[in-house]
Amino acid sequence: MAKKQGLGAVKRFGSRYGRTTRFKRAQIENEQKKPQKCPYCMKPKAKRQSIGIYDCKACGSTFTDEAYSVGKVRVVKEVEE
Repeated sequence: MAKKQGLGAVKRFGSRYGRTTRFKRAQIENEQKKPQKCPYCMKPKAKRQSIGIYDCKACGSTFTDEAYSVGKVRVVKEVEE
């Protein structure tokens, strides 16, 4: 018997909407609910408040980023002339 993949909170949809749609929704929900890394203090204490708005519990900063998760820290290299 094949092992059934747990979809977590998307079990609430039952057999509706298809497997692929439910699987993608489960990935998005799992990503947005875990603690994110704050770009200011680099601690995984940032929590999603609403779409694209995050609040860090460690340093108290509020910042915006991607809709479901905090993106990678972007480092801009200066070009020497």
